[in-house]
Amino acid sequence: MTFPVVGMVGGGQLARMTHEAGIPLGIRFRLLSDTPQDSAALVAGDVVVGDHRDLATLRAFARGCDVITFDHEHVPTEHLRALEAEGIPVRPGPDALVHAQDKGVMRARLGALGIPCPRHRLVRDPADVARFAAEVGGFPVVLKTTRGGYDGKGVWIVRSAAEAADATAPFLAGVPVLAEEKVDFVRELAANVVRSPHGQAVAYPVVESRQVDGVCDTVIAPAPGLPEARATHAQELALRVAGELGVVGHLAVELFEAADGRILVNELAMRPHNSGHWTQDGAVTSQFANHLRAVLDLPLGDPRPRAPWTVMANVLGGDFPDMYPAYLHCMARDPGLKIHMYGKDVKPGRKVGHVTTYGDDLPDVIERARHAADYLRGTIDE
Repeated sequence: MTFPVVGMVGGGQLARMTHEAGIPLGIRFRLLSDTPQDSAALVAGDVVVGDHRDLATLRAFARGCDVITFDHEHVPTEHLRALEAEGIPVRPGPDALVHAQDKGVMRARLGALGIPCPRHRLVRDPADVARFAAEVGGFPVVLKTTRGGYDGKGVWIVRSAAEAADATAPFLAGVPVLAEEKVDFVRELAANVVRSPHGQAVAYPVVESRQVDGVCDTVIAPAPGLPEARATHAQELALRVAGELGVVGHLAVELFEAADGRILVNELAMRPHNSGHWTQDGAVTSQFANHLRAVLDLPLGDPRPRAPWTVMANVLGGDFPDMYPAYLHCMARDPGLKIHMYGKDVKPGRKVGHVTTYGDDLPDVIERARHAADYLRGTIDE
């Protein structure tokens, strides 16, 4: 029997963990990586080093694959259309993926579908930002580059007309800029779903995502204190978005839980996502395994949690580049702790791994995860 070859464009930690999920299934994995030192390139057996922005490179890479998928959204849309036109399965396809690539396109489509979003519009210059602020009740407002931003990059909060006048950088760069109202939200949530080509779909529990400086810090599954009706609404919203946009694979819908109880869509990601890392140890079937199943059109796995509570905490680089000696303390202190490192060079503020904990007592599960992440980073020493 010949097992399929999944080609993943991008060599980051998402590709690394997706590759890991395919090993027990015998799935062959081919990687297009920017450098041989990328996280997934260090562990995958079939690595092509090349530029994902070059169509000839993509064509040559795809010839050895049964399906193409991604660990980022940065492949030019027109290149993906060219691959599809040549009969190469691309999942998610360009008609879906463009909604994760371009925030302006995403907002326009979700608005047409009646999906609740923050008030927004494209703006031309700082004066237009001030006019938009007046339309939504005043400053502050949020500016986002429509393409390329992630982990707080490409995002600005403008708090006054004076700051709007000074906000020339994104406009001078010549990229479209999306202005959004700054939502008065209680917390950030994420609804993770997976959809296959024939329309089967599963939904994971809605999680709470805690951010620090625009970067995901801690994820709690399920979101504590979220009313069942509101959680179901968020899952149904994510499933509807996946169906309407024709998503194949994993879709993360980042959400605001507003102070008035509304659930608003913030961002979309059509790939495994940081808010779903808890599923590696906390769900019957991880987001990575289900993403692979979806792009291969295999039956999807059970998304239910294994424990009442699971917490994922990101491990960020600090001032101590050698994290391995900290394993002794972390593992001895908490035998139930799960550590996942990405093989990256340690740099301050860089995501280099994550930890997961699970159990029946939420405060204890949170404390265990935060302690391990902080100890590995070197911000605590006991």
